[in-house]
Formats: sequence, C-alpha cells, structure tokens
Amino acid sequence: MSFRKKHFLKANTAHFADSEGIDLIDHNREDLQQLWRHTIDNGMHGICFSMYEDGQEPGDIITENQVERRIKILKPYTKWIRSFSCIEGNEFVPQMAKKNGLKTLVGAWLSDDLEKNELEIAALVDLAKKGFVDIAAVGNEVLYRNDLSVNQLLAYIKRVKDAIPDTPVGYVDAYYEFTLHPELVEQSDVILTNCYPYWEGTSIENSLDHMNDMFNKVLNVSKGKRVIVTETGWPSQGESLGGANPSSINAMKYFIDTQNWSHDHNIDVFYFSSFDESWKKGDEGEVGAYWGLWDKDEVLKF
Repeated sequence: MSFRKKHFLKANTAHFADSEGIDLIDHNREDLQQLWRHTIDNGMHGICFSMYEDGQEPGDIITENQVERRIKILKPYTKWIRSFSCIEGNEFVPQMAKKNGLKTLVGAWLSDDLEKNELEIAALVDLAKKGFVDIAAVGNEVLYRNDLSVNQLLAYIKRVKDAIPDTPVGYVDAYYEFTLHPELVEQSDVILTNCYPYWEGTSIENSLDHMNDMFNKVLNVSKGKRVIVTETGWPSQGESLGGANPSSINAMKYFIDTQNWSHDHNIDVFYFSSFDESWKKGDEGEVGAYWGLWDKDEVLKF
C-alpha cells in the first residue's frame, strides 16, 4: 500500500559515506540488465507486497486467488513478504505467504479513521494468534502523515504487544521519526524504518550513501535493537524530484546497489515494491505507478 506524498527534505546536503555502488560508466544497458537479473535471481531478504491490479485500489475486496497467484510469482526470489493491512483481502497475504513457505512482516494500516483502526488491530492480533505473523507492524508512516498523535500510536502498539507477547512488534516510519521520538524505540521490539533517497531528491550517484546514512541514523538511536529497512526503492519512470531522476537505468542500479549492501552488511531489507500499481498515480503523481520490480502485468521489467 504505502501512501506517500512528495517531499523534498534538506537531507540531500548531508555528508554521506564514500561508496557509490556500481559505476554506470562501466556498464552498458545490456550488461546492467544481466547484472540486475543475476541479482534478483540470487534472492532478496524481503519484498513489499503489491495488492492491486489495474482498475483496483485500496478499499476494494481482493480475492484469495489473486493474492496467492502473486505470492507464487514472488516466492522464488524472496524469503519474506511484507503486507500493509489486515482487512479487505490483505489478510490473505500472510496466509498465502505461510502456505508457500515464506516468512511474514504483517502490518495493520492505521489512520485517522479510529473505527477502521479497531478492525485492523483485531485482524492483526487474530492473524498472529493463528501463526501467520513473524513480525507485527502497528501502523505505517502514521506520524509522517500526521494521522495520529504519538500517544495514540503508542497506545495501539502497547495493546498489540500485550495481546501477542510471543510475536515481535514494531512500527514503520521514515528514518528520522525514530530520531525525533525515542519513545518509539522504547516501545518497539524491532525498529522498522523506511529509507528513500529518491523522496529526498538525492541523485542516483549519491543514493546508496544516503540510504546508508539514513540507516545509520536509526541504528545510532536503536538501543541495540534489531533495525530492519522496511521500504526502499527507486522508480523506473515518472517525474524527477530535485536531483533524483526516475529511469530504468537508475532503477536497476539502485536495486543492485541496495541488494549488495544488504548482503555485504547483513542488513535485512524489504524492497519496495513487487508490482507496479496504477492507482498510486493519484497519491504520488505519475511516478507512483512505477516502483515495482515487475510491471503491472506481473512481468519482470528488465
């Protein structure tokens, strides 16, 4: 799911590390495509699940068959699946993932709709009690969107932790929210952070360093708790933002770089996203529809 507005933070002036990942000068398009395919065939830690086909959008009820078909497409390439909601067919995501031998990071979608929040929390707890949840995420970018107060969010997290004490519980948000709100770290069993150089207007040449910088900002306040990158990615087409340019070349480079970074440093990363979703143009502009490793017809892009 992952609704995200465009934003351009001043973080692109930060001092990053000294790695730029692979050098595009050394690779023509054919070489890069081969390296991208080798990288995806080598497997990912995790991937964010895209629910919606063309003509579908959040609020539509999605069938178990559609979810399982997409899970089977992803299964050869990943160990974990991340979902964003627990209702309206999203409950099938962890069920079908487990059926196919995958691990699950399962999210309850929280917003300013308090009645719907209750449905999400109840469904997340139910899925966990039935053994479908390896890590529970109570909300996604709630503070970023200003949907709830910190105290409201912490109350939801505590409720879930009390209800499923044997399941690790966390909350997903942009990396800087954990530096601003140490109480989120205190209440979380695991720290779940989204890191997007693109949304901060960073050039592809500086993107890996910036993402590494984001991760380490969270690591520095994590109090020794496990930190997982729950979203990062690069769009293959759409509007530019500052120095960040969507293109197939840049999308391939960013995927290769982040997967190498994940493997080299033993950092768990959930890549965003699996399939292109056309409905996201309404929330993010043209670029919103092109974050997938697979296109909207479920074909690998490169």
